[in-house]
Amino acid sequence: MSAPERDADRVRMRISTKGPRHDAKRVHVFYTGRVQGVGFRITVEEIAQTLEVVGWVRNLRDGRVELVAEAPQERLERFLEAVRTGPMKNFIGQIDATWSAATGTFNDFSIRYY
Repeated sequence: MSAPERDADRVRMRISTKGPRHDAKRVHVFYTGRVQGVGFRITVEEIAQTLEVVGWVRNLRDGRVELVAEAPQERLERFLEAVRTGPMKNFIGQIDATWSAATGTFNDFSIRYY
């Protein structure tokens, strides 16, 4: 293989590894209940960082908390279970989750504001 062919392969490899991992999923969740003003977002952020989940969490004006997260599906399931059964469990009234393919747009997990 010539040097230009190897360089072209490297470029193709770099492009193919950008974006989400092939096994990555995205989950979009709305939490209802008494989930604002109780440390819910900081707890979610800490769990996400521990499990290496990327995305964001924010309060909504209607009293719900919105969460968007990406990681391999198994890790996301552990993350959601940790949120649901963790120290904030008594504040959660309802959880509505929608799954889709990951987009690879996040590098970390953060708390967003309105």
